[in-house]
Amino acid sequence: MKREALSHPVAILGVLITTASAVLFISLIIAILAGLLRNPYVGLVVFVAIPAAFVTGLILIPIGVHLRRRALLRDPNASADWPILDFRRASVRRTTLLITALTAVNIVIVLLAGYGSLHWMESPMFCGQVCHTPMEPQFMAWGNATHSRVACASCHIGEGASGFVYAKLSGVRQLWHVASNSVPTPIPPGAEMPPGAQAEQCATCHRPGGTATDILRVMREYADDETNTESATILQMHLGGRSSSTRSIHWHADPAVRIEYVATDAERQTIPYVKVTAADGTVKEFVAPDTPDDVVRNGERRTMDCMDCHNTIGHPISPTPEHAMDRAITAGQVSRDLPFVRREGVRLLKESYPDSETAGRAIDQGLRSFYKSEGRSADQEAVARAIAAIQGVYRRNVFPAMKVTFGAYPNNTGHITSNGCFRCHDDSHQTKDMQTISGDCEYCHKQLESLP
Repeated sequence: MKREALSHPVAILGVLITTASAVLFISLIIAILAGLLRNPYVGLVVFVAIPAAFVTGLILIPIGVHLRRRALLRDPNASADWPILDFRRASVRRTTLLITALTAVNIVIVLLAGYGSLHWMESPMFCGQVCHTPMEPQFMAWGNATHSRVACASCHIGEGASGFVYAKLSGVRQLWHVASNSVPTPIPPGAEMPPGAQAEQCATCHRPGGTATDILRVMREYADDETNTESATILQMHLGGRSSSTRSIHWHADPAVRIEYVATDAERQTIPYVKVTAADGTVKEFVAPDTPDDVVRNGERRTMDCMDCHNTIGHPISPTPEHAMDRAITAGQVSRDLPFVRREGVRLLKESYPDSETAGRAIDQGLRSFYKSEGRSADQEAVARAIAAIQGVYRRNVFPAMKVTFGAYPNNTGHITSNGCFRCHDDSHQTKDMQTISGDCEYCHKQLESLP
């Protein structure tokens, strides 16, 4: 009776699913232990999808047994015997060996296909090109950033099951936005970062307080005159724990210090409340003037981490056309020997174009026409290089379809083009005993020289 009950197709299907899931699970575990699988999606498949299939198979077995027993009670002659395998017969042995070999081949194929799918889904090509238009600004900016060799999944998927669940739910939401043509333009900054996991993600490569002392930073800018006059500002940045300053910039990332704040906008540019818990346990609460009590009491509190300052590190969009042109000239992509090239480059970058192709043609024609109409003896090779560089600046920073342009995403690592540091360091946030968050420039850096 038991053997006949297990002969129902549903029960057989359950046995097959359970067996296949068990074999696949064991195989992938071995692959993980051998170091063959090292991406964030592996855990989702191995510890969520395959066990789910295994449990589904287990559920199907008693369902099939129940269905067979019901059929037998209605019609006892409906019984069906299991096939008899007589291994004394050569044909049975050959068939069994063939099925076993094909099963092994299928498992290898599934493993390879699964690994290839996982590898592709975590690749920047998948993230940036499958949904080309919505993700084009982030993909282009990432490709020209310092983290261009860091895969998207390394930062955008948090550790553990909660990180996987958050990433998958975000993926479903993004898919719906694309399918329904309701993608926000521009995509909000930091919209798909795992909450509370940014510091952990950064710390996989960066050690908090790793920069032990000061560094020098040279900021070069160019005038709009004929010779593109250069001016340089040299700053001594107080970064590390052994800085010449009494408190360094990366003090904010000290694991012994906890900084909490309340922001009143989604971009976190307006911060009326800051709470600092020092290493010795001392607590100070700083409140901006005229801040209602309910904002402090009911506002969403966030613990400060790396991304609160380095918010555009993965996908930097230049804050202004002037800043982008200065960087291109500093890098030698645009020759300073071309008269007024900085001025003309900025002018062309500020124009409104419907798409990148139109912008590319307008920049080419605009710069060539300027030097021809003025009768200037410009090096044509230098002009061609300048055109290519300015076109590249536009392509990396302006995306009309997504309404992304210069300054679309405020950069909080400074305070020249956005509030940045001054969101808190403005001398107006006060404690009850009138202590303030210092807004002194030399609190974080010291100007050594300005040339000319």
